[in-house]
Amino acid sequence: MNTKLIIWFLSIAACLPIMACGESSKDDPTPSGQTVTVSATPEALSAGPEAAALELIVKANADWAIRTDADWVTLRPSGGVKDTDVKVQVSITANSGMDERNATLNIVSGGKTVKTVSLTQGFVTKATPSTKSLTMGGQESSTSFTVSANADWTLSCDAAWLTVAPAKGGKGDTAVEVKAKANDSSATREATITLECGSDKSEIKVGQLSDVVNAPEGYTLVWSDEFNSGPVPGSDWTIENWAPGHVNNELQTYTSKEVDGKRTLEVKDGFLYINCFKGSDGKVYSGRMNAKPNTGWTYGYFEARINLPKGKGTWPAFWMMPSNVDWNKNPWPYCGEIDIMEEVGADPNRVSSSLHTGNYNHTKGTQKTHEMYCAGAEGEFHVYACEWTPDAITTYVDGKVQLSVTKAAMGADHDSWPFHYAFYPILNLAWGGDWGGYKGVDESVLPVSMIVDYVRIFQK
Repeated sequence: MNTKLIIWFLSIAACLPIMACGESSKDDPTPSGQTVTVSATPEALSAGPEAAALELIVKANADWAIRTDADWVTLRPSGGVKDTDVKVQVSITANSGMDERNATLNIVSGGKTVKTVSLTQGFVTKATPSTKSLTMGGQESSTSFTVSANADWTLSCDAAWLTVAPAKGGKGDTAVEVKAKANDSSATREATITLECGSDKSEIKVGQLSDVVNAPEGYTLVWSDEFNSGPVPGSDWTIENWAPGHVNNELQTYTSKEVDGKRTLEVKDGFLYINCFKGSDGKVYSGRMNAKPNTGWTYGYFEARINLPKGKGTWPAFWMMPSNVDWNKNPWPYCGEIDIMEEVGADPNRVSSSLHTGNYNHTKGTQKTHEMYCAGAEGEFHVYACEWTPDAITTYVDGKVQLSVTKAAMGADHDSWPFHYAFYPILNLAWGGDWGGYKGVDESVLPVSMIVDYVRIFQK
């Protein structure tokens, strides 16, 4: 063999062991055949839920590295040399989760894990209620909410008329039933349910409306629906079934049928819910109902307590139309219309009342109307009412005058004052349309509900 070639092979062979040793990473040191012994102080680490910097002292008789798969842990330095005490800073981020979390710190030497140190981080005990407020009807009633927790929790209540069960729970989701005794007072009463989980504390405010009937002076209750029995409105109500665009270019389909297992009109927990939602077919459904439309009432005090929905596109209303109209001889607007309360979600909490007649209507821009800001109209109950006499119509919001008109001011002829025969109340929740959609609609707010506590009619 050529002498130069032999020398070349020998030089390559001499380099091979050196290259093999050189392949070991600085993070994966290799001892020289000895048994590796490692001490770690402490042998286990623990911390609270806050971000923290812990200290681990490592000493070994060989070079070593320290590693972890936990992305919430940072190790500095990442290793050390033999026979040297090394302080490793173990930095951890805050634990915002609902459970304890654990990590393993692996001390590696010679390509093997030679020691492990456990790291445990605690969590913030927390219990979250599904709602911060509840409103209940005035009769003996019940409702519920859910507690989601990562530890044991307790409930307490500051009112003897209210009970909650269970009063204790643990990790996971727990349904809590709230029961109220009948409210015999003439005013809404309030209570607080306190939820505690470790140091975490939250409150659920409960309001119970009164079912006591307060007749205006000189009036007697002649008809009412307190919506205390369900699951659907009673026989005094006629439910409309209308296609989109039937009136006012509204987008909803009014139906009395269930859609995807949901009702547009349902009575539960002492309230009427007029539900507006998008069906699986892509259509928006809602409800409209008329109280005794074939007979109605001539003159009286008409009152309802209502909680309005939120969202651009909603158009809830409590209003009145005449009974048994011959639309050929007495079409709208000559027949008359009394709007006790209307609101559109595009203008939150601004409620209005209007009258429409042949001479005074919105197509001419001459309708008699008034709008006021009602704080909390969306999301809270308020009382909307109308007093109608042969000579005047006045509407109210929580007892404050909204709109006041007289026959003398408008004119005594039928085209100006057609309010001399029976009218019937209407409750509905429209979606979009000429007014409800004048700023567009936002389907992301669906589903929404217009909630009615009662409708009452008084006459002299």
